[in-house]
Amino acid sequence: MRAVFSLVLIIGVALAGGAVLMAKNYIQAHQAALAAERAKGRNNIATIDVAVATKQLSYGEKLKREDVTMVAWPKAALPKGAFTDIDTLFVSDNAGDARYVLRTIEKSEALMAVKVTKPGEDAGITSRLERGMRAFAIRVDVATGVSGFLRPGDRVDVYWTGQVFDNKDRRKGEITRLIQSGVELIAVDQISGSDVNKAVIARTVTVTAKPDQVAILAQGQSTGKLTLSLVGAADDTIATVADVDQRKLLGLGDIEPAAPVEKKRVCTIRTRRGAEVVDIPIRCSD
Repeated sequence: MRAVFSLVLIIGVALAGGAVLMAKNYIQAHQAALAAERAKGRNNIATIDVAVATKQLSYGEKLKREDVTMVAWPKAALPKGAFTDIDTLFVSDNAGDARYVLRTIEKSEALMAVKVTKPGEDAGITSRLERGMRAFAIRVDVATGVSGFLRPGDRVDVYWTGQVFDNKDRRKGEITRLIQSGVELIAVDQISGSDVNKAVIARTVTVTAKPDQVAILAQGQSTGKLTLSLVGAADDTIATVADVDQRKLLGLGDIEPAAPVEKKRVCTIRTRRGAEVVDIPIRCSD
């Protein structure tokens, strides 16, 4: 009886071991087939080496070789302006050919031409001025500067408030008028990087504008007060001309000119009294 029990136990252990071995072989074969399919899928995607950041890079930081690595990137999703050659990004090791960061670059983000300077160019606001554009500083405070919520890269509408005079230098009252729409900020005080994480109560903001726009802003700043109005990031509308005086603000309408007063007609005759010539009023015949 004991021999039969031992034989049954041995047969059971052998069957269990065989089942485990078969399951193991099946799982390994399935994993191998799955890995082969994945490798086949990867081989079907065309890739290209792209320069990416190895750490977070902030505005104004000098770009160094150890901050960049080349990784395989899907060719169909290549970002515009990405660097596919490390020697194009670093033309030489000379300090005069260094590049600087213009916008915050996150770790593992592809480096693009719009986010770094040209070789040998610094990260000042001159590198952010497009051809034909000029930089102009506007004095602001907590009221006129949108309570410190302005950032480089934002767009603002500029309003002028001041006294208006007629051709005879007579004051006609104070008005507020939209003088420029959608101008871009390139610096807030001395901060020209967009990676600002708190409100800044600025004393000046610098905008980029065409020379004729600069003339308008300079005249407005010297003759009245300029106030900024922040434009939404996704807003593509163009503000219409706004012109508001005190009467329009209160809904009083325009002042109608006084009706002309009819002058009374006076008839006279001229006569001489001795050596004196005098005009004597008479009743008009008609």
